[in-house]
Amino acid sequence: KHVSKIKSSVSNLTTILNDFLSLEILEAGKLICVLEDFELVNFCEMVKEDMHGLLKTGQEIVYTHIGNQKTVHLDKQMMGNALLNLLSNASKYSHENQDIQFVSKIEDQKLSITVSDKGIGIPKNEQKHLFDRFFRANNATNIQGTGLGLNITKKYVELMCGSIILTSEEGEGTKAELLIDLKQ
Repeated sequence: KHVSKIKSSVSNLTTILNDFLSLEILEAGKLICVLEDFELVNFCEMVKEDMHGLLKTGQEIVYTHIGNQKTVHLDKQMMGNALLNLLSNASKYSHENQDIQFVSKIEDQKLSITVSDKGIGIPKNEQKHLFDRFFRANNATNIQGTGLGLNITKKYVELMCGSIILTSEEGEGTKAELLIDLKQ
């Protein structure tokens, strides 16, 4: 029991330190895209596996790819960090035994990646602040986090010439969609 609590605390501290380091690098303008070709489906499966130890009891990430094209030309590190953050949030703000939907789609040289949960959702009147630094919704005060993850994720996605759209309904869940033009 104590070892589990220590592991959880170390993991939370590591996340906080990584968030602050990422924010510092992004704000200093020192982060550049290192574009490379990689196979998206295998990459997403690896990200899903990386999340395995962070999921709550009974949670599962259900991954699906739509489309025949599977190779992308993007910054692998930024994409991985963005996906890990979205999947981590989906798990963190959902209850035990709830699946998380993770879908990638490539169509007409456009990449769409969606992460959907059935978690606590975000109150409508607070959604305008979702990408603000250190913002935490009122219904998330008892859940660990820094309020930096979505801000950092948005900056990563914008560096890859993409955008992020979040839709949420309090008590119903949240859907995050990354949209990236692959013709860049």
